[in-house]
Amino acid sequence: MKIQYKFATETISIDVPNDWGEILIDLDRQEYNNDHKETRRHYSLEAKVYEGMDYAAEDSGLEAIFAGPTDEERLHTAIRQLSPDQQAMIRAIYFDGVSVNDYAARMGVTQSAISHRLQTVKKKLKKLLG
Repeated sequence: MKIQYKFATETISIDVPNDWGEILIDLDRQEYNNDHKETRRHYSLEAKVYEGMDYAAEDSGLEAIFAGPTDEERLHTAIRQLSPDQQAMIRAIYFDGVSVNDYAARMGVTQSAISHRLQTVKKKLKKLLG
């Protein structure tokens, strides 16, 4: 049996035994079916906008979900309510990636002291975030 492989610039024919040829043809058919099945499941949101719809699902409450501040905005607002020292510690450890040990050495205190301060700040942030 001859199997043909088509490339952009050439086509190659290979002679293979019939049983192997049937297996290759079956695998190609399965691959085609899987690819075809995947493309049927997707529907572009851009198509919805083109059709005059803003969202994939029309729901009057959907807009209200996105109207308020994001979690990130709420977190930054809460961090701004901390003391300058606490803000610097949060920024260094959580945003700049400084380890607790390195931050403790930089501040001239023990790692335990910084861990305790972090726990205090976390509790305060939880209260501020509700």
